[in-house]
Amino acid sequence: MTFKVFVDGQEGTTGLRLLDYLSGRDDIELLRIADDKRKDSAERARFLNAADVAFLCLPDGASREAVSLVDNPNTCIIDASTAFRTDTSWTYGLPELAAGQREKIRTSKRIANPGCHATAFILLVRPLADAGLLPSDYPLSAFSLTGYSGGGKKMIADYEADNQPKLTSPRPYGMTQGHKHLAEMRVQSCIDDAPVFSPIVGSFLKGLAVTIPLHAKHLSNGANAEAIQAAYAKHYAGEQFIRVMPVEDASNLDEGFFDVQGCNETNRADLFVFGNGERLTLVARLDNLGKGAAGAAVQCMNIHIGADEAKGLNTGL
Repeated sequence: MTFKVFVDGQEGTTGLRLLDYLSGRDDIELLRIADDKRKDSAERARFLNAADVAFLCLPDGASREAVSLVDNPNTCIIDASTAFRTDTSWTYGLPELAAGQREKIRTSKRIANPGCHATAFILLVRPLADAGLLPSDYPLSAFSLTGYSGGGKKMIADYEADNQPKLTSPRPYGMTQGHKHLAEMRVQSCIDDAPVFSPIVGSFLKGLAVTIPLHAKHLSNGANAEAIQAAYAKHYAGEQFIRVMPVEDASNLDEGFFDVQGCNETNRADLFVFGNGERLTLVARLDNLGKGAAGAAVQCMNIHIGADEAKGLNTGL
């Protein structure tokens, strides 16, 4: 069976990556809107309603407008914006979130694709909350080091112009604690408060690692590095896109340094536990354009249409 797929916002970073994933698939018919009609509401509506699956790679306001144009009850929308990620009438598009999430994705016609930072954070926190190892009121903090592709076409152009010395060093942002991923981090991790979050963009194209520091004495049920790693192994057992790394394995580091780009060109996320008996460091690594964006959207589409979940994706294993 062939499914009709439309990408609204196909000229953006995520949209272009989606087209890379989808082009050439034998089960997909890509619907292409003419360049001069991309902002024509009537033409967009025609394509959206003709699609079995419509990906929205748009700013929040434009995504909401696009959703309002859809009156075909059979069109499944997978939205890459932040507009619907905590909306209870939408399904959060992280299949590995909890038991039953895949079934929700399979049957839903409204799927909110997770944010890149949020995906890594939630993959680390949700299993610990579910296992009773992390108190819901733990005052979490996190920082995320990410490649510049997450900033979109303008940021990519700025970095690749190679004429701004300030871009050669890491650049923290979101300093006012208003990052757009915070709401989904809190809601989908089942914690009381959003973390103190410090994202940092580096002078490399892609790759992302979220790091969460913990004090062992404030965890529950005697949690330590081994217990946390065991909770991850249990939660993600059988997951082909999640790799739980062993504790104290020398191969986790490169001469003491962590490789942020180790999952690039895959749809895989790697989870690590570092530290000692007093202080722990949790790290989740992924490709911010793969499992952090377009790859995750394709994974959700595969589940929804009944295709092999890994079709067109690289597990990296």
